[in-house]
Amino acid sequence: MNLPDAVVIGGGPAGSRVASRLAEMGHEVVVLERQKQPGERACCTGLISQNCVTDFDIDEKVILKRANSARLFSPSGIMLRLWREKTQACIIDRAAFDTAIADRAQEKGAKYLTGTLVKNLEVGDDRVRLEAVCRGERLNLEARAAVIAAGFGSTLAEKLGLGRVGDFVVGVQAEVATKGTDEVEAYFGEEIAPGFFAWLVPTSSRRARLGLLSRRHPRLYLERLMLSLKTQGKIIEGKVKPCYGGIPLKPLARTYGQRLLVVGDAAGQVKPISGGGIYYGLLCADIAADTLHQALKGDNLSSRALAGYQRRWRKKLGPELDIGYYARKFYERLSDKQIDRMFSLIKSRGIDQALLQAEDLSFDWHGEAVMRLIGHKIVANALQAMKAPFLLGRQP
Repeated sequence: MNLPDAVVIGGGPAGSRVASRLAEMGHEVVVLERQKQPGERACCTGLISQNCVTDFDIDEKVILKRANSARLFSPSGIMLRLWREKTQACIIDRAAFDTAIADRAQEKGAKYLTGTLVKNLEVGDDRVRLEAVCRGERLNLEARAAVIAAGFGSTLAEKLGLGRVGDFVVGVQAEVATKGTDEVEAYFGEEIAPGFFAWLVPTSSRRARLGLLSRRHPRLYLERLMLSLKTQGKIIEGKVKPCYGGIPLKPLARTYGQRLLVVGDAAGQVKPISGGGIYYGLLCADIAADTLHQALKGDNLSSRALAGYQRRWRKKLGPELDIGYYARKFYERLSDKQIDRMFSLIKSRGIDQALLQAEDLSFDWHGEAVMRLIGHKIVANALQAMKAPFLLGRQP
């Protein structure tokens, strides 16, 4: 009996994209998804760039709202308003988005087994073997190769000797009723989301996603934020059930092995500054599919043959992830007073507007914006005084 060419563990955006591309190239692919429906329990702001929508031909039906502006609030309330004439971001229905990508993969021939939890994965000389539970029944499956796209928290890569994500944060989010918020808002400060930020993302004229990132007590900070925004008249009190999710801040040191690739959140391919992972996951999914296609075609699925996957995605994303992580760690050390100082400098000197007028700066690529920001002399001097890690060895 012929083995399937690949089994993809995880039917989220990255996993379904890999499956879709491989099936399109003529390979037999099986996707194992833990939930009964892709995207069923995704905890996500649902913010993706217009470029992401265009580059990956995302179905317009999953887009709830478009955004071309955002308001950022410092701990003391200093506001920066970022605005561009063209759409910068799209707010999506995450469950519908995941379903649409999975449907596209199935249309191209990929087979899905939902409600399937993978318990164990073994790599042999000529195949991979999986043990899973599918809707209460034991399932044993073999394939020529495996792609781990099971999201953050999966232990499969670690069990196979690929290590674990070295740093992460917890995100918490809830759907809330609003009084007509029409712009994305972000809030900063130790009393709101220590070391990170909170967000209010409108999904309609009267509903929004409210959430934050925190290393500790995320539920407590969310409740405080709800009370604060209710007092300000931005949201309406109501019973909400928050969802939680771990977000990797650093990628795995190794995302490949014999007959094996790791993609998306499971590989830590996430923006360290914002925690967004959809776009980077899709980019890496294409690289994974191309690499695996060549390996399957040449019947060479050795670790050496698949190492090109990591070289390619690191070349594309590595500098961005490194700069973003250093910026993230530096921000975590700032006090509220220092954050207010940076907001004040940026606003009073018009630095925010200068960056917005630079057409080559993108919603998805933060590294260039970070480097240009610290390139402004007054900001560079302030950062030097704060001993920013990415300024070591750099002349002020």
